[in-house]
Amino acid sequence: MDVPILLEHTGLLAAWRRLAIQAESGQRQLYELDEYGELVMNPRPSARRQIVLTDIFCHVTEQIGHLAAMSVAVTTRSFGIRIPDVVWMPCDKWDGFDRDDPVPFVPDLCVEVLLDSDRTQDIDRRVKGYLEGGAREVIVVGQCGQVQFWGARGQVQASMFGIAPLLDRMYLEEGGVSSIPSVGC
Repeated sequence: MDVPILLEHTGLLAAWRRLAIQAESGQRQLYELDEYGELVMNPRPSARRQIVLTDIFCHVTEQIGHLAAMSVAVTTRSFGIRIPDVVWMPCDKWDGFDRDDPVPFVPDLCVEVLLDSDRTQDIDRRVKGYLEGGAREVIVVGQCGQVQFWGARGQVQASMFGIAPLLDRMYLEEGGVSSIPSVGC
């Protein structure tokens, strides 16, 4: 039985570029590559999830600066090319790479919004991949709107960047009914 081989940055980038050529316009954000260069399809985010991740993006830009972006592909050391919902990094890090390709490293801050997302099954690997790849912090917004902050030493109580996202409860409800059950969230 053949054991899959982890692809290094150049191999992942070559696989990404092949997919980009094949993808229809606008579909580029719907896929990622795992650490073996295999395609990982992502469903389009719901309007509710898009509103919450836009809200998070606005909080980040208001609280630590305008150098944030949404849905940018980043290259991790151990988890392939992934697309966090929001990323932020200092100005000098935005220079020196082709912005049509995935960022060749993981930005300082990555945010994942798990509302109606199938990323919940691999969120631990995502957080670990981002942190191993150079992120200083990863923020995870859970399916019920709970916010977790992760750093090099594990989960922490508050953001090292001083980010305090305030999510509107209205967007955490579906069809007027709260998505937060009395038990579990």
